[in-house]
Amino acid sequence: MIKAVFFDMNETLLNLSLLKIQFDKHFNDKYVLKYWFTKLLYSSSIMGIMDEYRNFGELADVALENLFFENNKPLTTETKKEILGEFRRLPAYEDVRPALNILKEKNIRVVAVSNSSLTMIKEQLMNAGIIDEFDSYYSVDNVKKYKPFIDIYQSSAKQEGLKTEDIVMVATHDWDLFGAKKAGLRTAYIKRKEEIYHPYYLQADFKSSSLPDLIQQIIDTENNRI
Repeated sequence: MIKAVFFDMNETLLNLSLLKIQFDKHFNDKYVLKYWFTKLLYSSSIMGIMDEYRNFGELADVALENLFFENNKPLTTETKKEILGEFRRLPAYEDVRPALNILKEKNIRVVAVSNSSLTMIKEQLMNAGIIDEFDSYYSVDNVKKYKPFIDIYQSSAKQEGLKTEDIVMVATHDWDLFGAKKAGLRTAYIKRKEEIYHPYYLQADFKSSSLPDLIQQIIDTENNRI
Protein backbone atom coordinates (compact mmCIF):
# COMPACT_ATOMS: atom_id res chain seq x y z
CA MET A 1 0.00 0.00 0.00
CA ILE A 2 1.39 3.41 -0.98
CA LYS A 3 1.77 5.50 2.17
CA ALA A 4 4.24 8.13 0.94
CA VAL A 5 5.60 9.65 -2.25
CA PHE A 6 9.20 10.85 -2.20
CA PHE A 7 10.12 13.66 -4.57
CA ASP A 8 13.41 14.73 -6.04
CA MET A 9 13.54 18.53 -6.23
CA ASN A 10 15.85 20.13 -8.80
CA GLU A 11 14.39 19.72 -12.31
CA THR A 12 11.67 17.40 -10.97
CA LEU A 13 9.67 19.92 -8.94
CA LEU A 14 11.73 23.06 -9.48
CA ASN A 15 12.31 24.66 -12.88
CA LEU A 16 15.95 25.53 -13.61
CA SER A 17 14.91 28.44 -15.85
CA LEU A 18 16.34 31.15 -13.56
CA LEU A 19 19.62 29.30 -13.38
CA LYS A 20 19.72 29.07 -17.18
CA ILE A 21 19.30 32.84 -17.45
CA GLN A 22 22.38 33.29 -15.28
CA PHE A 23 24.48 30.88 -17.34
CA ASP A 24 23.32 32.52 -20.57
CA LYS A 25 24.82 35.80 -19.38
CA HIS A 26 28.29 34.25 -19.56
CA PHE A 27 28.10 31.49 -22.18
CA ASN A 28 26.72 31.28 -25.71
CA ASP A 29 25.96 27.59 -25.39
CA LYS A 30 22.51 26.13 -24.72
CA TYR A 31 24.05 23.02 -23.18
CA VAL A 32 26.31 24.75 -20.66
CA LEU A 33 23.88 24.47 -17.73
CA LYS A 34 23.42 20.78 -18.41
CA TYR A 35 27.21 20.34 -18.67
CA TRP A 36 27.78 22.07 -15.33
CA PHE A 37 25.05 20.01 -13.65
CA THR A 38 26.51 16.81 -15.11
CA LYS A 39 29.97 17.72 -13.77
CA LEU A 40 28.42 18.33 -10.37
CA LEU A 41 26.65 14.96 -10.34
CA TYR A 42 29.78 13.22 -11.61
CA SER A 43 31.85 14.56 -8.72
CA SER A 44 29.18 13.63 -6.17
CA SER A 45 29.16 10.07 -7.53
CA ILE A 46 32.96 9.82 -7.42
CA MET A 47 32.99 11.07 -3.82
CA GLY A 48 30.46 8.40 -2.94
CA ILE A 49 32.41 5.63 -4.65
CA MET A 50 35.53 6.68 -2.76
CA ASP A 51 33.57 6.94 0.51
CA GLU A 52 34.30 10.64 0.92
CA TYR A 53 31.84 13.49 1.42
CA ARG A 54 31.53 17.22 0.83
CA ASN A 55 28.22 19.04 0.83
CA PHE A 56 26.47 19.77 -2.44
CA GLY A 57 27.17 23.49 -2.24
CA GLU A 58 30.91 22.89 -2.09
CA LEU A 59 30.77 20.54 -5.08
CA ALA A 60 28.59 23.00 -7.02
CA ASP A 61 31.16 25.70 -6.32
CA VAL A 62 34.05 23.60 -7.65
CA ALA A 63 32.08 22.53 -10.74
CA LEU A 64 31.36 26.18 -11.53
CA GLU A 65 35.01 27.19 -11.11
CA ASN A 66 36.00 24.34 -13.41
CA LEU A 67 33.45 25.37 -16.01
CA PHE A 68 34.74 28.94 -16.20
CA PHE A 69 38.36 27.73 -16.17
CA GLU A 70 37.75 25.33 -19.08
CA ASN A 71 36.28 28.19 -21.10
CA ASN A 72 39.05 30.61 -20.19
CA LYS A 73 36.62 32.98 -18.47
CA PRO A 74 37.22 34.89 -15.23
CA LEU A 75 34.95 34.00 -12.32
CA THR A 76 34.54 36.63 -9.63
CA THR A 77 33.11 35.98 -6.18
CA GLU A 78 30.18 38.21 -7.10
CA THR A 79 29.41 36.22 -10.28
CA LYS A 80 29.64 32.95 -8.39
CA LYS A 81 27.17 34.16 -5.75
CA GLU A 82 24.85 35.50 -8.43
CA ILE A 83 24.74 32.20 -10.30
CA LEU A 84 24.57 29.78 -7.38
CA GLY A 85 22.16 32.06 -5.53
CA GLU A 86 19.51 31.29 -8.13
CA PHE A 87 19.44 27.71 -6.87
CA ARG A 88 17.61 29.03 -3.81
CA ARG A 89 14.96 30.85 -5.84
CA LEU A 90 13.91 28.28 -8.43
CA PRO A 91 10.17 28.35 -9.22
CA ALA A 92 8.01 25.27 -9.04
CA TYR A 93 6.58 23.92 -12.29
CA GLU A 94 2.92 24.85 -12.76
CA ASP A 95 1.76 21.24 -12.41
CA VAL A 96 3.44 20.69 -9.03
CA ARG A 97 0.90 22.08 -6.58
CA PRO A 98 -2.10 20.38 -8.29
CA ALA A 99 -0.24 17.06 -8.16
CA LEU A 100 0.69 17.46 -4.51
CA ASN A 101 -2.89 18.39 -3.66
CA ILE A 102 -4.06 15.07 -5.08
CA LEU A 103 -1.76 13.24 -2.67
CA LYS A 104 -2.85 15.33 0.30
CA GLU A 105 -6.50 14.59 -0.48
CA LYS A 106 -5.66 10.88 -0.38
CA ASN A 107 -3.73 11.25 2.91
CA ILE A 108 -0.53 10.07 1.25
CA ARG A 109 2.57 11.61 2.80
CA VAL A 110 4.53 14.06 0.64
CA VAL A 111 8.28 14.00 1.23
CA ALA A 112 11.24 15.73 -0.45
CA VAL A 113 14.52 13.83 -0.74
CA SER A 114 17.40 15.85 -2.13
CA ASN A 115 21.15 16.05 -2.61
CA SER A 116 20.98 19.61 -1.28
CA SER A 117 21.56 20.50 2.37
CA LEU A 118 18.60 20.55 4.78
CA THR A 119 18.81 24.35 4.97
CA MET A 120 18.83 24.63 1.18
CA ILE A 121 15.85 22.28 0.82
CA LYS A 122 13.79 24.33 3.26
CA GLU A 123 14.75 27.58 1.55
CA GLN A 124 13.97 26.22 -1.91
CA LEU A 125 10.56 24.91 -0.86
CA MET A 126 9.72 28.20 0.85
CA ASN A 127 10.81 30.35 -2.08
CA ALA A 128 8.88 28.12 -4.49
CA GLY A 129 5.78 28.56 -2.34
CA ILE A 130 5.15 24.84 -1.82
CA ILE A 131 6.64 24.09 1.62
CA ASP A 132 3.14 23.87 3.09
CA GLU A 133 2.48 20.85 0.87
CA PHE A 134 5.30 18.77 2.40
CA ASP A 135 5.11 16.58 5.47
CA SER A 136 8.88 16.27 5.73
CA TYR A 137 12.13 16.57 3.81
CA TYR A 138 15.50 14.82 3.96
CA SER A 139 19.02 15.67 2.86
CA VAL A 140 21.88 13.37 1.91
CA ASP A 141 23.81 15.21 4.63
CA ASN A 142 22.13 12.71 6.97
CA VAL A 143 23.92 9.75 5.40
CA LYS A 144 26.96 11.46 3.84
CA LYS A 145 26.29 9.78 0.51
CA TYR A 146 24.53 11.22 -2.54
CA LYS A 147 21.78 9.81 -4.63
CA PRO A 148 21.69 7.35 -6.36
CA PHE A 149 23.47 5.43 -3.57
CA ILE A 150 20.76 3.52 -1.72
CA ASP A 151 21.57 4.98 1.72
CA ILE A 152 19.39 8.11 1.50
CA TYR A 153 16.30 6.30 0.22
CA GLN A 154 16.46 3.66 2.94
CA SER A 155 17.35 6.16 5.65
CA SER A 156 14.42 8.43 4.70
CA ALA A 157 12.05 5.47 4.66
CA LYS A 158 13.24 4.43 8.11
CA GLN A 159 12.78 7.96 9.49
CA GLU A 160 9.25 7.97 8.06
CA GLY A 161 8.61 4.63 9.77
CA LEU A 162 7.74 3.02 6.45
CA LYS A 163 8.72 -0.04 4.48
CA THR A 164 10.40 0.82 1.17
CA GLU A 165 7.74 -1.07 -0.78
CA ASP A 166 5.14 1.39 0.58
CA ILE A 167 6.90 4.35 -1.06
CA VAL A 168 7.05 5.68 -4.62
CA MET A 169 9.99 7.85 -5.65
CA VAL A 170 9.24 10.54 -8.26
CA ALA A 171 12.08 12.06 -10.29
CA THR A 172 13.00 13.29 -13.75
CA HIS A 173 16.44 11.67 -13.48
CA ASP A 174 16.66 8.03 -14.52
CA TRP A 175 19.78 7.50 -12.36
CA ASP A 176 17.87 8.72 -9.29
CA LEU A 177 15.07 6.25 -9.94
CA PHE A 178 17.62 3.50 -10.56
CA GLY A 179 18.96 4.07 -7.05
CA ALA A 180 15.49 4.21 -5.52
CA LYS A 181 14.49 0.99 -7.24
CA LYS A 182 17.64 -0.72 -5.98
CA ALA A 183 16.70 0.46 -2.49
CA GLY A 184 13.31 -1.26 -2.77
CA LEU A 185 11.03 1.68 -3.63
CA ARG A 186 8.62 1.81 -6.50
CA THR A 187 9.45 4.54 -8.99
CA ALA A 188 7.74 7.15 -11.18
CA TYR A 189 9.39 9.08 -14.00
CA ILE A 190 8.26 12.61 -14.83
CA LYS A 191 9.52 13.59 -18.28
CA ARG A 192 10.73 17.19 -17.99
CA LYS A 193 13.15 17.22 -20.94
CA GLU A 194 13.83 15.48 -24.22
CA GLU A 195 15.99 12.61 -23.09
CA ILE A 196 15.93 8.86 -23.50
CA TYR A 197 15.41 6.89 -20.32
CA HIS A 198 18.60 4.83 -20.04
CA PRO A 199 17.77 1.32 -21.29
CA TYR A 200 20.28 -0.36 -18.93
CA TYR A 201 18.85 1.22 -15.77
CA LEU A 202 15.98 -0.41 -13.91
CA GLN A 203 12.85 1.00 -15.53
CA ALA A 204 10.27 3.14 -13.73
CA ASP A 205 6.90 1.66 -12.73
CA PHE A 206 5.09 4.79 -13.89
CA LYS A 207 5.88 7.36 -16.59
CA SER A 208 4.28 10.61 -17.75
CA SER A 209 5.06 14.14 -18.91
CA SER A 210 2.35 15.49 -16.59
CA LEU A 211 2.86 15.34 -12.84
CA PRO A 212 -0.86 15.22 -11.92
CA ASP A 213 -1.30 12.39 -14.45
CA LEU A 214 1.70 10.56 -12.96
CA ILE A 215 0.29 10.85 -9.44
CA GLN A 216 -3.12 9.70 -10.64
CA GLN A 217 -1.49 6.63 -12.24
CA ILE A 218 0.04 5.77 -8.87
CA ILE A 219 -3.29 6.18 -7.05
CA ASP A 220 -5.29 4.27 -9.68
CA THR A 221 -2.85 1.36 -9.59
CA GLU A 222 -3.11 1.26 -5.81
CA ASN A 223 -6.92 1.34 -5.97
CA ASN A 224 -6.90 -1.58 -8.41
CA ARG A 225 -4.87 -3.65 -5.95
CA ILE A 226 -7.39 -3.19 -3.15
